[in-house]
Amino acid sequence: MSSRITPILCLTLAMLLWASAFIALKLAFRHYDPMVVLAGRMLVASCCFVWVWRRFGPVHYCAGDWKFIGLLMLAEPCLYFLFEASALQYTSAAQAGMITALLPLLVALGAWFFLRERLRLQAWLGFALAVAGALWLSFAALVSDVAPNPLLGNFLEFCAMLCAMVYTLCLKRLSSRYSPWLLTALQSFCGTLFFVPALAMPGVEMPTVWVPEAVLAILYLGLVVNIFAYGLFNLGVSWIPASQASAYINLIPVFTVVLAYVLLHETLNVQQLAAAALIIGGVMLSQWPESRSATRAVAG
Repeated sequence: MSSRITPILCLTLAMLLWASAFIALKLAFRHYDPMVVLAGRMLVASCCFVWVWRRFGPVHYCAGDWKFIGLLMLAEPCLYFLFEASALQYTSAAQAGMITALLPLLVALGAWFFLRERLRLQAWLGFALAVAGALWLSFAALVSDVAPNPLLGNFLEFCAMLCAMVYTLCLKRLSSRYSPWLLTALQSFCGTLFFVPALAMPGVEMPTVWVPEAVLAILYLGLVVNIFAYGLFNLGVSWIPASQASAYINLIPVFTVVLAYVLLHETLNVQQLAAAALIIGGVMLSQWPESRSATRAVAG
C-alpha cells in the first residue's frame, strides 16, 4: 500500500507546487524583467544543489544518453521557461494553468509518434475536444491588465506544453538509470548557464530597487518549485508509467484557478468556465479506461 501511496503523494504535491509557480511568476514579473526572474530562480536552485552534490553518489553513465539528457535540458527548463515567461506577460495565471491540462494528451501523442505506442480513437476524440476547449478559452477571454493578449499568451503556453511533452518522454527513458534528484540538479545547472548570460542581452532591464515581494517570489521559485516540484515529479515518474504520471497534470488547472482567485483575484468568465470544462472533459475522455469487452477484442 505504501508503495502505491508514495508516488501519488509525490505527484500531487508536485502539481500543487507547479500551480503556485504561476502565481509566483506573476508577482515577480510585476517588478522585475522576466529574464532576471528566470536567471534568479535557476541560480538559487543551482547554489542549493552544489551544496548537496556529493550526496548524489557515483554516476554510472550509459553510452548514448547524452542525446536524451541534452534534449531533456533544452526542452525544460530552457525553452519551456522562455515560452512560459512570455505567456504570462500576455495571459492570466488562471488561463495559463488551464492550458496545462493538454499535457497528458500531448504526452500520449508523443508516445504514439516517437515510441509507436497504441493510441485509441477515444484518445483522439478527447484530444480534439480539449484543443477546441483551449481555443474557446482563448477567444472568449477579455483583454485586461492581467491578460493584455490572451490568445497569444495561451498559444505560447501551449508551446511550453510541447516542450514539457519532450521533457516527460526523455525523463521516462532516463529515470530508470539516473537518480531523479541528479536529473533535477542538471536541469538547474543547465538553466543557469542558459539564462544568466542572457542578462547581458540588450533590452533586459536589471533591477535598480529591492522589492521584497519579487525577491521572495524568486527565492520560492528557485528553492521550492525548481527543487522540490521537479524532484518530486521526477521521483514519481521513476515509479509509475509516464502516461499515468502525466495524468496528474490535470490537477494543475484546478490548483491554479483556486490560487489565482485567492491570491491574485483573477476570475474566468462564464464562457471560459464552459471552455475549461470542455478541456477537462476531453482529457477525461482520452484517459477513460477501456471496457473489458473492448480489451478482449483488441487482444483477440
